[in-house]
Amino acid sequence: MTRIVFFSLVAVMMAGCAPLGLYYQEGAAVSRMNSDVTDCQVSALNKVPVVQELRHTPVRVVPIQQCDAKGKNCIRDYEIVGGDPYSVDVNKDLRKKVEAQCMAGKGYQWVELPACSSSVASAAPKQATRVLPALSDKSCAINRGDGHWQIVTPG
Repeated sequence: MTRIVFFSLVAVMMAGCAPLGLYYQEGAAVSRMNSDVTDCQVSALNKVPVVQELRHTPVRVVPIQQCDAKGKNCIRDYEIVGGDPYSVDVNKDLRKKVEAQCMAGKGYQWVELPACSSSVASAAPKQATRVLPALSDKSCAINRGDGHWQIVTPG
């Protein structure tokens, strides 16, 4: 249980350090961009539906040897490991391309902004971005939680 909590905390902390990827159009309202993303995702899903393909993990034969306490009377056997089923949406990559084309048609481009340093984040006013600002090579993003973020360009 302690391990699960530890790794969950590490994942949450690292999420704040991850770059922010978003569809960008200078001056666009974030609410409009979110609506356009949803429209394009629905359109892409209609054009390129989910197709689940069943696959299996590789199968390996692992030798096993069991002996008595003196290391004698050994029995050799084999254990088959793997072959577990899992599913893959084989249309996922194509659907993302169709989504990106739709967003490009609406005037957006995909950008990734690095996470702001802690000094920049602490100096910035604590508010989520509502309108996508002009970007520069110094622009960065602050994760404000609950899916909200703030784009800043340090002076």
